[in-house]
Amino acid sequence: MATSARPALPDIQGLTFRTGAPLSEYTRFGIGGPADLLIETGEEAAFTEALRWLREQELPHVVIGCGTNLVVSDAGFRGTVLRYTASAIRREGHFIECDAGAELMTLVRTTVDQDLEGIQTLMGIPGSVGGAIYGNAGAYGHCIAEVTREVRFFDGGAIRSVDREGCEFRYRESVFKRNRNWIVLRIRMELAEGDGPGLRKTADEILAIRNEKFPPTLQCAGSIFKNLHVADLPAAARVEVPEKVVREGKVPSAWFLEQVGAKDSWEGRIHIAPYHANLIYNTGGATAAELCRMIDRLKKAVHERFGILLEEEVQYVGFEGGPTAREQGK
Repeated sequence: MATSARPALPDIQGLTFRTGAPLSEYTRFGIGGPADLLIETGEEAAFTEALRWLREQELPHVVIGCGTNLVVSDAGFRGTVLRYTASAIRREGHFIECDAGAELMTLVRTTVDQDLEGIQTLMGIPGSVGGAIYGNAGAYGHCIAEVTREVRFFDGGAIRSVDREGCEFRYRESVFKRNRNWIVLRIRMELAEGDGPGLRKTADEILAIRNEKFPPTLQCAGSIFKNLHVADLPAAARVEVPEKVVREGKVPSAWFLEQVGAKDSWEGRIHIAPYHANLIYNTGGATAAELCRMIDRLKKAVHERFGILLEEEVQYVGFEGGPTAREQGK
């Protein structure tokens, strides 16, 4: 597919460019067509200057991280994709400052190795630290919101900071997810002194469980759908849910998917694991169209059976109508 001409960016030092970059190489699903232009930088000033210029010129663009939770259209993205790759991690007593481009697992391992307690249960969750803040990543009853004290971000015009309350964290939600022009640059966390051997044991056990369920080589985004709060379920659906599957007031979306026979089903080269109804993966050479058909099929089946609409954890890029078009059912 022919791509648009590279925009005439001003002379900004510290940027690297790649035209026609296949976005399948930048997503864990291994799916997605080319971007007209991919820009990467680990320098905050260069990143914010390039992003500000693209917005002022009203040129189509999108910011991505590690691509763990992205579904990119087969047509790719007609515009500029930016990746912020700064990844420094710095400790000051009980505080950790971490750039948004660092891998979450690297951050977790660093805190565990330094006997700091607070995010050890997040071990094995793929993706960037910025993405973890964006979606309030969590596992085993804990989330990154618990230890976050300050987030430095670019609002499109200026660099600002906001405290934990200002982040408006909820289950898999944050103010950054609701204000997509706000891009996380760095976070500051406060952790407690912990028992080193105990932290490492917990982290290693969780990593082993996660690697068995979601092998690192598996082309997937982890769980596709968010879990559901029991209190938000329709009364008819609520009475069908066994108490034993409710955890911390939430019902795994996998339970609803199991009831509609999702396990081990196929859509072209997209497969649902026979052991986990919320694990959808690319068996090799799958397309975004196949993946979206599978997602739509599952949402329809659960809605017809239980009267509830499952909500994806994944984000969409390059679909007609903009990055959120798929989320809005367009």
